[in-house]
Amino acid sequence: MVSKLILVLGDQLTETLSALKAADKASDHVVMAEVAEEATYVQHHPKKIAFIFAAMRKFAKRLRDAGWDVRYTQLDDTENAGSIPGELLRRAEETGASEVIATQPGEWRLIRALEDMPLKLTMKTDTRFVSTQEEFDAWAEGRKALRMEYFYRDMRRKTGLLMDGDQPEGGKWNYDAENRKPAPDDIAFSGPMQFTPDDIVGDVLDLVEARFGNSFGQLRPFWFATDQEQARRALTHFITYALPRFGDFQDAMMNDNRFLYHALISPYLNVGLLDPIEVCKAAEEAYKDGHAPLNAVEGFIRQIIGWREYVRGIYFREGPDYPRRNALNHQRKLPDFYWTGDTDMNCLSKSITQTAEEAYAHHIQRLMVTGNFALLAGINPHEVHDWYLRVYIDAFEWVEAPNVVGMSQFADNGIIASKPYVSSGAYINRMSDYCKSCRYKVTAKTGPNACPFNTLYWHFLDRHSDKFAKNQRMNQIYANWRRMDEDRKTTILSEAQTFLDSLT
Repeated sequence: MVSKLILVLGDQLTETLSALKAADKASDHVVMAEVAEEATYVQHHPKKIAFIFAAMRKFAKRLRDAGWDVRYTQLDDTENAGSIPGELLRRAEETGASEVIATQPGEWRLIRALEDMPLKLTMKTDTRFVSTQEEFDAWAEGRKALRMEYFYRDMRRKTGLLMDGDQPEGGKWNYDAENRKPAPDDIAFSGPMQFTPDDIVGDVLDLVEARFGNSFGQLRPFWFATDQEQARRALTHFITYALPRFGDFQDAMMNDNRFLYHALISPYLNVGLLDPIEVCKAAEEAYKDGHAPLNAVEGFIRQIIGWREYVRGIYFREGPDYPRRNALNHQRKLPDFYWTGDTDMNCLSKSITQTAEEAYAHHIQRLMVTGNFALLAGINPHEVHDWYLRVYIDAFEWVEAPNVVGMSQFADNGIIASKPYVSSGAYINRMSDYCKSCRYKVTAKTGPNACPFNTLYWHFLDRHSDKFAKNQRMNQIYANWRRMDEDRKTTILSEAQTFLDSLT
């Protein structure tokens, strides 16, 4: 019997993987490898590398225990070929196999690398998602605007989640209007479930510390789940203790609470330790049992079967050049403080410092603090994309690029967002307590103590007025700018430019 190599990547850690489903346990060889190329094509946060390597090692053991022949290469193995194609070629020579079965990777870079191998390749569809790419492309075909909301409704109908017959539960598809409460005085949730590193995780931490100790971000303490059982416990912890208040405060930000009521399960979803439908059904059950309100459960489910599925569809529909798009021609370099957190702007300092220490920041910190500043300041979107891909534990290009290039930086010219997500300091002040302890004054519109977001906001709108002044969603904003006194406009633009010139 001719054997095949079955490739399992570090973000494909599930026994329902299509490549494994197509394999013969009796004759085929599973190939898994910790390789330098995947760990260094961007300088990943050390927590991210440790999380993936530890989860890979545990999954390999799980497969071996289930009877699979697993050819596993650790990063420090002397024969390590350094890349996924190199490891497949080495294992092909070792086993005599001439064919590889793989599940489609989540990055164009790796898809091309596999296709360029001198081995027969069968690439299977990644079936761990609700929507197939064919379904997404069919939905998108002929539409003038690819708005997530309408795709999300189709996913609700397909899954039956929160549906009452053919109508949405409660009579509305979306309860987002109820999910925008500002930061409360305190949070009655201790945060995501944390796990003490076992021997496998400890070995990986030592390896990562030795090899990647100079990368951005702190490796220790390390507390993430690294196997399916732990990930399910983390999900149950969130459903039980945080989901009921998740919706109300999902957009809030606080100086002294990094997690609020967020789930922190995106890393587990993105590497395969949790299944999206499993997660959504657990949340739906909490609603049916009266444990969590509809606004919280709907908002949570929308992020998974709506947004997560939608951005994946966009990434593969738009093609390999998507991460390098730059519709606004922004060329400024990423400021140094994105790597140090050393800025007087408290919201940025808090979000970046948290990112360094946790490899995590929630979606509003990413979109409306670090992302908002980068867009207002005219930072090259590919540098912004590169930063997000490096620093977050849940960042894989299929999910990260559309969120950054499209949603955050408007670099895809409006494929995802109908208008740029920009704001002055007022939004950050409304949704957080950051401004209370900031050196700058959010209520000051100009002057040496004015919040830089306030002047940068108008500077952005002014320099892109040809593009956005006729956008229906921005008519009132531009009307306010046109009515502004000319001397005040001049002061705003001058102070914004002085600030931008000071960035290094």
